[in-house]
Amino acid sequence: MKTVKLVFLLMLTLASAGGAALLLSGCDRSHVAAAGQDAAKTLYTCGMHPQVVQDKPGNCPICGMKLTPIRKQPGMAEGGAAAPSGERKIKYYKSTMMPGEVRPAAGKDSMGMDMAPVYEDEAAAAESQQIAVDPVTTQNMGIRTAVVTRGPLRRVIRTVGVIDYDETTLADVTTKFKGWIEKLHVNATGQLVMKGDPLFEIYSPELYSAQREYLLAIEQGTNTLGAKALKTSARTKLKFFDISDAQIAELEPSGQPSKTLRILAPQDGFIIDKLVVEGQMVDPGMKIYRLADLGLVWVQAQIYEQDLDYLKLGQEVTVTLSYLSDREFRGRVTYIYPNVDEKTRTARVRMEFHNPGYFLKPGMFATVQVVSELEPSVLLIPDMAILRSGEKNTVFVALEDGKFEPRTVTLGPQAENDTYQVLSGLKDGERIVTSGQFMLDSESQLREAIQKMLEPKKTAAAAPATSAMPGMGHEGMPGMAPAATNAAVKYICPMPEHVSIEYDHPGKCSICGMTLVPVTAATLQKLQPGGKLLYYTCPMPEHSDVHETKPGKCPKCGMTLIPVMQAPPVGHGERGSVGTDLLRTNAPPADAPGASEPGPHQHQP
Repeated sequence: MKTVKLVFLLMLTLASAGGAALLLSGCDRSHVAAAGQDAAKTLYTCGMHPQVVQDKPGNCPICGMKLTPIRKQPGMAEGGAAAPSGERKIKYYKSTMMPGEVRPAAGKDSMGMDMAPVYEDEAAAAESQQIAVDPVTTQNMGIRTAVVTRGPLRRVIRTVGVIDYDETTLADVTTKFKGWIEKLHVNATGQLVMKGDPLFEIYSPELYSAQREYLLAIEQGTNTLGAKALKTSARTKLKFFDISDAQIAELEPSGQPSKTLRILAPQDGFIIDKLVVEGQMVDPGMKIYRLADLGLVWVQAQIYEQDLDYLKLGQEVTVTLSYLSDREFRGRVTYIYPNVDEKTRTARVRMEFHNPGYFLKPGMFATVQVVSELEPSVLLIPDMAILRSGEKNTVFVALEDGKFEPRTVTLGPQAENDTYQVLSGLKDGERIVTSGQFMLDSESQLREAIQKMLEPKKTAAAAPATSAMPGMGHEGMPGMAPAATNAAVKYICPMPEHVSIEYDHPGKCSICGMTLVPVTAATLQKLQPGGKLLYYTCPMPEHSDVHETKPGKCPKCGMTLIPVMQAPPVGHGERGSVGTDLLRTNAPPADAPGASEPGPHQHQP
């Protein structure tokens, strides 16, 4: 019986101890939950005065603005201050109304408002160029992005051209003696004539006397030396009057001079000017007809100066006509005029077209299209992503976590589809802002202005330190140029005939495609421009075997020949800085014949 009571008491004691432990553990969990809920409770702060933090809604006691809710961060003490374990350090106090007004201690600004503390981590974020924008604000700002891609640097130039006569095929019909028009065989403008066709018959006392002298010389014979010389003199006089050998031969059988002389067409073509009628007297040198061969015509187009880099001699062009919209005519660029119109800022470009069927009529307007590709693969960005300030071009790069960074970029020529080549500042695959970047630029400019006001003497104090030792260059070594002189470095083509063109950025030569080499101003003074002209060839690829030593017309198609310069040696431009030494040795002297010969950028008519 005593044993049963003892067991019962033992069980009752264990049950009481378990209940007490359970009660204590439940209290502890409730306290932890209450503490966690208190730590995560909603706080309220002012958007203008972040130092104002309250645990209930209301108005700011400083400016009266409505407080906005925020979540209290774990580890933060009451009043918005950091807990002692993670306490942040205050760097300075700033005015909330006057940007740039800062003080090392708390107080009121010049407008009587309480100054807000700026912590070290906040100051470091403000000095950074990166701008953080939350996703909701990004959507409200309408920010859109695009990826930097690679593509061909291609440009399509469209302009209006005027069809004109080929000036080299124009011919005037005149006489070298005074006379009277007896009969006109061609009496209408626009008539087509062939070489050797009769144009008109003319009577001239001088011509009649010359025929008489020739017939008298024939009658005297050629037995004596004087008679032979007289006949030769009389025959030469007739030829100087532009009398053909066939017409002179017609005089010998008859033995009688002709009252009138028939004048023949000197070439094939259309009569575009007729300035005489039957019975009219003409003086020596007076223009009677003008003939034009329309088998080959010119198209004169106006190209803006910024687009001239896309045009090369021999480049293919196409034209369309308003009354023949179903066909295109292909031609070639044969000459780029050396001057630019001061009013329109355009340069005149001449193109030549074969004209079968005479569809291209002088005086017509034509739509000219030129497709040019400068580089097969370059970095391209849309024009809408570029912010132009006059001195620099800025693009905003979209980073991770809603951050944006402004980048200064160097732009190249404009490409098709309203894009631009990027020479430096961006990489392939980066994402850039194409819409809404003006708000980002405003924030970036505001940060920059505040930093300048906060540290106005920072750049000025650094200048005396760099100039404290005049005559000392890089790392204090005498005679070495300081790092700032890198801006004076220019880039030129290693070919001697192209050294007259200087570039301010690395890349390829726009003429021969060789890699540009850096040179200093002293080296540029030693280099003499010049080149060697090899030959003239036809701009048509199928007639590239035509090599002439003088400018003129292609013997196969009649187009104007273009100059060809000596080709650069293989691998010459890939030697980097060695190209500078090659320039010094290969550059011809100023008095050398090659120095005065035209380069490929000096177009020949």
